[in-house]
Amino acid sequence: MTYHVFIDGEAGTTGLQVHARLQQRDEISLIRLDDSRRKDTSARREAMAASDAVILCLPDDTAVEAVGLADGLDCTIIDASTAHRVADGWVYGFPELAPGQRDRIRSAKRIANVGCYATAMIALIRPLVDAGLLDPEQVLTIPAISGYTGGGKALIEYMETDAGPKHFGYALDLAHKHIPEVMHHTGLSRKPLFMPMVGNFPCGMLVELPLIPDQLKGGASAADLHAVYSRHYQGEIFINVHAPFSPQGLTGKGYLAADALRGTNMLEIFILGHEGTKGDAGQYLCVARLDNLGKGASGAAVQNLNLCLGLDEAAGLTAEPEA
Repeated sequence: MTYHVFIDGEAGTTGLQVHARLQQRDEISLIRLDDSRRKDTSARREAMAASDAVILCLPDDTAVEAVGLADGLDCTIIDASTAHRVADGWVYGFPELAPGQRDRIRSAKRIANVGCYATAMIALIRPLVDAGLLDPEQVLTIPAISGYTGGGKALIEYMETDAGPKHFGYALDLAHKHIPEVMHHTGLSRKPLFMPMVGNFPCGMLVELPLIPDQLKGGASAADLHAVYSRHYQGEIFINVHAPFSPQGLTGKGYLAADALRGTNMLEIFILGHEGTKGDAGQYLCVARLDNLGKGASGAAVQNLNLCLGLDEAAGLTAEPEA
């Protein structure tokens, strides 16, 4: 069976990546509009009407308009913007979120694709909250760095034309747009201190969750953290949990490369730091690594598309990094 898919916003960074992951698949037929018709309302609605699924790769306001444009049509919509991630009537597109989430995506007609930073933050925090290891009232500090492609064409041009600094912090008002979905989908009741940065590399992401035993129920150990993550993600094909303090996944010098998963739909979880000794309570650094355009955007959209069409969840996705 062939499924018809329309990518509304195909010319953008995420749209191009989604297209690249779908164009070679025999069971997917992409509906495309000429450049002259990409913003034509009637042409877009006709494309939606002819589609089994529509993937919106648009700015928030335009995504909301696109959903209105599809009113009355039978197509499934996967929205890659932030517009509907905490909205009623939308299923959150993070299959590994919790038991039953994958089935909710399969049966949904409106799916809000998870954000890149949010993917990593939720992957680290939600299992600890669900297991009772982390109190939702804890104030968390979360440093992070992403490749510059996450900022779209404008940031890509900025970074590739020597227009300014090649490593910088942003969202300095501590009000990043991913925070509402992180709180909503982790159960946190206090806003985390999220400190994102952009690095001088195209694709990749590290999100860090520093913890001390006092922040965890019963002064939990690294082994306890590992047990919770391993249990939560048992059997998941796209999430790999490393043993505590393991050198696996690090460079020969013991560095943690942000771009090691580029081109993949993988997410890795590391538990670094050290256990307590006499006079030292111990410190843990839980880290999530992914490709901001892979598991953090277009890869996640394709994974959700596969689920809602009843296809192999891993079709068109890879666990092998680009050379």
